[in-house]
Amino acid sequence: MGDHTMTAWPQYGDEEAAALLEVLNSGKWGSTSGDVVATFEREFAEYQQAGHAVCLANGTLAIAVALRAAGVGIGDEVIVPPYTFIATASAALFVGAVPVFADVDPDTHLLDPVATEAAVTERTKAIVVVHLAGRPADLDAFTALGARHGLTIVEDAAQAHGAAYKGRAVGAIGDLGTFSFQSSKNITAGEGGVVLTDSPELAGAVYSLVNVGRVPGGGWYQHESVGYNLRLTEFQAAILRVQLRRHPALQEQRERNARLLTDLLSKVDGIQLPPDDPAVTAHGRHLFMLRAPGRRDAVLKSLAAAGYDRASSGYVPLHRNAAVLREAKAITTRLNQPYPELRCPNADELSTDTIWLPQPYLLGTATETEALATTITTAATAT
Repeated sequence: MGDHTMTAWPQYGDEEAAALLEVLNSGKWGSTSGDVVATFEREFAEYQQAGHAVCLANGTLAIAVALRAAGVGIGDEVIVPPYTFIATASAALFVGAVPVFADVDPDTHLLDPVATEAAVTERTKAIVVVHLAGRPADLDAFTALGARHGLTIVEDAAQAHGAAYKGRAVGAIGDLGTFSFQSSKNITAGEGGVVLTDSPELAGAVYSLVNVGRVPGGGWYQHESVGYNLRLTEFQAAILRVQLRRHPALQEQRERNARLLTDLLSKVDGIQLPPDDPAVTAHGRHLFMLRAPGRRDAVLKSLAAAGYDRASSGYVPLHRNAAVLREAKAITTRLNQPYPELRCPNADELSTDTIWLPQPYLLGTATETEALATTITTAATAT
């Protein structure tokens, strides 16, 4: 084994410890009695240029709540990309809706607006657009598509903290946006999530779903709708407030190393990198993704041998996931509806040649980044 260890993640210090102790000593550990969650909601909404933020237990349920707040329910179709984490699809199933897979763009790994429009039926109610790896999807195309067909656009920004599209932070460009604060994420409290929106009505619906059907300012036992209990704790929000303050400097470092890595790998035979897009004015840099057609496994083996054992082959496409298809077809069968199984050849191909480098690999020095690039180059060009 080599000695190229990944920068420790998460990064934390005395500030997080002090914030946790403050909550502990306050005796107000839940958001129904404290104000730390509410404060973080305001700070994160401002950071992502959104009108409203509602925190909750995790990013998976954030998507489910966003869909439910938009009125998505039993038998409705939700178009999602197949090249994403299972939560993007399972969230639709949680609210009784049917995930329908539209193919991705092979250059960017992101949901293709043309394939998406072709997948729209009279049962389609929403599209979940994933900003995979932290790269914003084509939000102009998707917001226009949503307007044309009367569909809710949910941004799955689980990996896109700090990302921006044409100068505007992602998350509230669509109707709703969701983020994750799970352990690997660029802002983390171990778990947690948030839903953003510019709509006061949608924000109220999300709040109610997270808070057992209560309404802001209403009585404790005043349940105006049927909601879950998905509240974040004050302890998590205390950590998140400090993590949010750390984010800009860490993000600058990730960006600098990602650009260096791009420069070093862009001319390497056998390596394909996503093209630059002037609309992506800030990349979330949760993953550095590349393609190595025919050489993926060899490159991963060389990376592991050199100590980069967190490099990964990424997702198995969800349109091949038996559990997701079984659940989706169970819903359509009960409603006597056909399940639209769409071909996703680009997602299939990407799953054979994509390599992920997780974000802590972008937090090293320039010298460490150069060493990483050398390992990839040597493996990709070996005969």
